[in-house]
Amino acid sequence: MRRVFRWLLRIAGGMIILSVLTVSGVYYLASRSLPDYDKTLSVKGISAPVEIVRDNANVPHIFGKSDADVYFGLGYAHAQDRLWQMITMRRTVQGRLSEVFGMRTLAIDKLMRRYDLYALAIKSVAAQDARTTTALNAYAAGVNARLDEINRDALGRGAPEMFLFNVPVAPWQPADSIAIGKLMAVQLSGSLSSEIERARVSLALPDRKMLADILPDVPGKGIAELPDYASLVPGEELNRFAQSSGPGLPDSPLSPFPAPGLEGASNAFAAAPSRSASGGTLLANDPHLGFTAPTIWYLARLELQQGGVIGGTIPGIPSVLTGRSHFLGWGLTSSYLDDLDVYMEEINPENTEEYRTPDGWKRFKTRKSIIEIKDEAPVTLTLRWTDNGPVLPGSHYNLDTVTPPGYVASVNWTALSDHDTTLTAGVELMYARNVQQAIEATKVQIAPSQNLMLADADTIAFKTIGAMPERDPAHDSQGRMPSLGWRAENRWKGILPNADNPEIISPESGILGNTNNKTVDRPFPYHVTFDWGDTQRIHRLQRLMQSRQVHTRDSFIEAQLDTVSFTARTLLPLIGKDLWFTGEPAPKGTPERLRQDALTLLAEWNGEMNEHMPEPLIYAAWVAALQDRLIRDELGPVADDFTHVQPVFIERVFRDVDGASRWCDIIQSTPVETCTDIARQSLDAALIWISERYGDNLESLRWGDVHQAAQDHPTLGNIPILRYFVNIRQSTSGGDNTLMRGATKGTGSDPYLNVHGAGYRGVYDFADPDSSVFITSTGQSGHPLSRHYDDLAQLWRRGEYIPMSLDTALARAAAVGITHLNPAAP
Repeated sequence: MRRVFRWLLRIAGGMIILSVLTVSGVYYLASRSLPDYDKTLSVKGISAPVEIVRDNANVPHIFGKSDADVYFGLGYAHAQDRLWQMITMRRTVQGRLSEVFGMRTLAIDKLMRRYDLYALAIKSVAAQDARTTTALNAYAAGVNARLDEINRDALGRGAPEMFLFNVPVAPWQPADSIAIGKLMAVQLSGSLSSEIERARVSLALPDRKMLADILPDVPGKGIAELPDYASLVPGEELNRFAQSSGPGLPDSPLSPFPAPGLEGASNAFAAAPSRSASGGTLLANDPHLGFTAPTIWYLARLELQQGGVIGGTIPGIPSVLTGRSHFLGWGLTSSYLDDLDVYMEEINPENTEEYRTPDGWKRFKTRKSIIEIKDEAPVTLTLRWTDNGPVLPGSHYNLDTVTPPGYVASVNWTALSDHDTTLTAGVELMYARNVQQAIEATKVQIAPSQNLMLADADTIAFKTIGAMPERDPAHDSQGRMPSLGWRAENRWKGILPNADNPEIISPESGILGNTNNKTVDRPFPYHVTFDWGDTQRIHRLQRLMQSRQVHTRDSFIEAQLDTVSFTARTLLPLIGKDLWFTGEPAPKGTPERLRQDALTLLAEWNGEMNEHMPEPLIYAAWVAALQDRLIRDELGPVADDFTHVQPVFIERVFRDVDGASRWCDIIQSTPVETCTDIARQSLDAALIWISERYGDNLESLRWGDVHQAAQDHPTLGNIPILRYFVNIRQSTSGGDNTLMRGATKGTGSDPYLNVHGAGYRGVYDFADPDSSVFITSTGQSGHPLSRHYDDLAQLWRRGEYIPMSLDTALARAAAVGITHLNPAAP
């Protein structure tokens, strides 16, 4: 027995030692790729020494004798900290994820191959101006210098993910940077999903007039009534198809395709000197994208020959997308410009290789494309194009539910340009010395379309940038639903002049602001879009901007971090007006008492979506249950498409705008339900859901426990044990419709998970530029073992910032390292 015990001890000891050795070995290999920021290195591709000074937040301040050398330094710094992120984005746009991740990313690759964005990026290289071409080449050389260093010095393959997904890394090319810009257009585009959703809802509704309720125009002057989708395209079976739901969009953390309601958003606002306490202009910007670890944003300072530029970059792209120079500040918001149309292309019944055009039948352009798949046989796609654009299969975006027999769907989209000069716009913007030069520089923006907020020393301005399609006034659906591709009136006539893009310079009020809200009220086809991104946050921003005669940097920060929901303040008095303090007192433990307690809490609530309060969760669950009850009987399975609350719809119903209260009656039931009935039933359903998950002690609920910012690693975030080290989860305030926006997931077991928001915040004060501040939501490094992987996350969560200074002495004062890049001997 003693011998058995000794052997058991030996085995256990051996396993412990083996585990320690394994963990130590893994740590050693992973740590080999941790960047050394304090070193001297000889590299090819620079004309003179380059210095990269990393301040105490690991923000690189890059100095060089020429601008080309500075771009080289940026490429090197990006590759030091975000190599895995860069090559994953490049593989995404190339449609080559499956070579690494196998079958789970095949759907993404198929769709990206059909868009063919990488081939278009290669063709677009020649369209850039001379300065941008120099920047692209120098940046690529900087990335490749880091790749050469990794290979030469065995630096852990450059990133710890490389040990799990060991694949060759091709040298960086100028086209790769343009392609990542096109990938951003994918992430910010919701037009295709919007068209399909409108068509599906139109087919499902028993009365087409109800479409104006559930998918209303933004309040303001409207347009003439549109026909329903069934009258635009042939096919008696469409109504049956529309009730089903196909696979839709690829469901993967690596998918670049935004879920409905989670397309790009953002806030930007500016004050002229007359509205600034300091007498200088002010500008604030917080662009919103899906959360990841690391965030898509990377802070950097470029010391160009005409002066410094500092702000938010995206790894892979050699420009500061949002930030400031000595002369100018700029910020971006999604414009929601309607830059895409879906077409139903009729196939020749006598020859399926042809489709109908205004001039008769024409052959599809076709090309074979082979997708290599890890551990599986390759898949060969036949890519097809029409004059309108690429053909997409019905399995994507639920297109099969709105495509009649004998037709296929194609798309025309500004991002499909093969002379895309968007990167030139981004580079030239950094050299602009004033508002007018910035507007001129960005005329060549193609896609994505953005709202550009500008401030120089004494002027503020707003300009929508990006190509705006010119549509025929006689277009069947005005671009709101799929239309017949062979009709000439449905096809684009070209691109509207840049002068037609909305523009405001030096407004009389001295204040500019945009939250993706409606910016112009112009008739089709000069309307910009029908689907504006915000109808709610703008009201809160207006109130905050109007509450002061003059603003300061701190008041702009306060607005960025504001968590009061205008939506909650508007909807709760409507849906609860007949429920507040009504009914007999109910004993504790009964559903009636729980409802009364919830109503008491909400009646005393000011609409602040504070992470420490229970009211935001009760409110969010109530309005979600309410919307589902209102639409489920009319829309059936199509109701599943509405993953987020539509505030204008609920307001129309409870104000009975144009008879919208008819939604409150459950059409399958005999009784005629009132809106008060539905509001009460929905609150009870929400409280049951809350009680089953979190208990019935409402006062102990905490919004932040369910509204956690899910900054998850796209590739390692689902691996057991490892996910606890690479995912960054934080309790957060805010919600779908607050200025400090924390858009919820809307589906699944954690519907209130915060998955989309401000990965970057910046506030620029031109009375004292070095008092400007910025922050990102995670950290500069993409390496989970780096202390800079999540060191900014807590600051971001608490609403704190770091200095945005171009003072070189400050950068050096507490530098975490200085990298010296010297030209290699010829």
